[in-house]
Amino acid sequence: MLNSINIQGRITHELELKTTTNGGHAVVSFSIATKRDYKVNGEYPTDFFNVVAWRSTAEFICKHFGKGQQIIIEGALETRKFTDKNNVVRDVVEIIASKVHFCEKKADNGNGNYAPPQDGYNAGSAYTAVPGAVPQHDGEFNGAPPDDFYPDFN
Repeated sequence: MLNSINIQGRITHELELKTTTNGGHAVVSFSIATKRDYKVNGEYPTDFFNVVAWRSTAEFICKHFGKGQQIIIEGALETRKFTDKNNVVRDVVEIIASKVHFCEKKADNGNGNYAPPQDGYNAGSAYTAVPGAVPQHDGEFNGAPPDDFYPDFN
């Protein structure tokens, strides 16, 4: 079976690296926004996708990316169920990132932090593979997240 996705979008919020309670595995969950390539009522519709990255990929993303920055993600789609605070069982679809790529040059806003481009989209950017972005697995990892942690996208 084939389960592969490549997607480009902008990170929608500040990133926060977390660790699992059992095992201390690094994880980051975030969403990206992607504009469609056609207009509806004069505007491009935007889709939002949930992303989860584990271990060294999570650490790399949190170190080198920020809110508003474009990112290309290679990974797989996964679905899971969770019970919300109203005791309703919900389904969520997530992209589990295995590799990430830069889409644009890092802009410096004067204090060493990333500043998104003013035009909103940087069409002239290069797609450069990120060295070391492939997760380094510790032998016990089989591609699935640890049982003790699931990000909450509510």
